[in-house]
Amino acid sequence: MVSERKEEEFDVFETLLETLEKNDEKLQDGDVIVISTKFISNSQGRLVDLNTIKASKEGIGVSKKFQMKAEIAEIILRESDKIFGGISGFVITSADNIMAPNAGIDKSNAKKGKIILYPNNPYIISEQIRRKIFLKFLIHVGIILVDSRLMPSRIGTSGVAIACAGIEPVLDMRAEKDLVGNPLKVTFQAVVDNLATIANHKMGEAAESKPFAIVRNSGAKLTDRKISPTEMAISPDQCVYVRGLTNPTNR
Repeated sequence: MVSERKEEEFDVFETLLETLEKNDEKLQDGDVIVISTKFISNSQGRLVDLNTIKASKEGIGVSKKFQMKAEIAEIILRESDKIFGGISGFVITSADNIMAPNAGIDKSNAKKGKIILYPNNPYIISEQIRRKIFLKFLIHVGIILVDSRLMPSRIGTSGVAIACAGIEPVLDMRAEKDLVGNPLKVTFQAVVDNLATIANHKMGEAAESKPFAIVRNSGAKLTDRKISPTEMAISPDQCVYVRGLTNPTNR
């Protein structure tokens, strides 16, 4: 759904209501509402002016190693729990078990000289929006906060869920049968990531100004229980990509 661009901090729920009215759209029971993480960050004022950042000795070291501005390297350090490595211009980081280049900071859709950080408390924000919708409309909906992300060895970005509320994030398919009747042993379906990618395709990446999307009749299981961040992510040392690249086998 198209929404007006916001420059100052604002209330996401009230903006959602305004956007629904502007687009002549009504929420329905069972809808999944997908919201851009950058929109959430803007609502919280999570924009940083690079001119106000003074790089530390460690930040300067990171900037030299990965050939980037010292101010950006400093912000990456502040926003990250761990740095795995990187290439020129990009540092692979992890924060709260979310792996991302450059700690998820983004210069797109921000004024020159400023960057957007990931939102604060994304799971709490998601749950607050879900509850406000229930109290106003008496319907159950799912909430997903979506960001775009590069996938290993793939061209282009796809959607990834940074947080969610009111929706079961993962479908455990272990013990289900495949097409030829073999039991699945390790298969989990990333429900919210799949829906995030669908919505991200429609929301766009540039000047479309579509921070909200509604996924209807998704078949996803909604819930009133509080979702924990540990349900959607694993620690990097359990990730097959991280483990495989940090423990290479010579051939």
